[in-house]
Amino acid sequence: MFVVAGCYVFRISMTQFLNGKAERNKGMRGRYSLVAAAALCLACDAMAGRPLTIDDADPVEAGGFEIEAGAAYEHDPDCDHWDFPLGLTFGMMSGAEIGIGFGGQFEERTRVLENCAQEKERVDGIGDLTLGFKWRFIESCPLGVRHALAPSVKFPTADEGKELGSGRTDYDFAWIASRSLGDRASVHMNLGYSWIGGPDDDVIRWGVALDFQILDALQWVGEVFAERQLSEGSDAVWRYNTGFRWSGDESLTLDMAAGSGISGDAPDIAATLGLTWAFGLPTEGKEE
Repeated sequence: MFVVAGCYVFRISMTQFLNGKAERNKGMRGRYSLVAAAALCLACDAMAGRPLTIDDADPVEAGGFEIEAGAAYEHDPDCDHWDFPLGLTFGMMSGAEIGIGFGGQFEERTRVLENCAQEKERVDGIGDLTLGFKWRFIESCPLGVRHALAPSVKFPTADEGKELGSGRTDYDFAWIASRSLGDRASVHMNLGYSWIGGPDDDVIRWGVALDFQILDALQWVGEVFAERQLSEGSDAVWRYNTGFRWSGDESLTLDMAAGSGISGDAPDIAATLGLTWAFGLPTEGKEE
């Protein structure tokens, strides 16, 4: 599953890329967002991914495809942002996948004029194009943890003139670890570094996610994650999300989640709703 996200986030991110919002946010509130986070995620029995930002260590099964689609919303006092991400992931071989993420976006901004009056501005356009790869290089270490590496690149296809993108190419590299906690729960940890194109500072990001199988078809998910620009005086921005996944059958998963900021200049409200559809002819069985 490929995570692409909005004013905050598909996810992405990978979320979770964040469609190059850092430069735009400088002009709006002086807020920055992670601009180079893209994640390739697997919809499986124990997973992170949609509707979360944190990725899991498990690739799509060899020969299998996943399509992810959704809608994401973020609210700030001066900005309401909607994203409509679409992602396609392919299991290249056992333990490796490749994915592409794209989508549209819409934004309503509130600007304060010189006479203190407020002006509404509405803009829309396509998002940035993200390509990514994930390789699970350790299926199970002595502690039972699965490890993966996930490089990705964001191409500046969003409209820089409308402040919907940075207009620059960004690169990201992440280490991912996942571990099952019994038959019903799993924990996932991410540590990533984003090389930001242009004059903006690079970004380091980290976080942890949990999932718990409430019923056979219903799963609770939650995460806490943070990002920090590597510039003097920058503070970490902490956020959380929580939600549910519902799987009516093995091929289709519906999801929803909402969250907010914990500390730092994060969005007041964030919410997402979407689905993941798995299809194809996998050549390997699912992990137990």
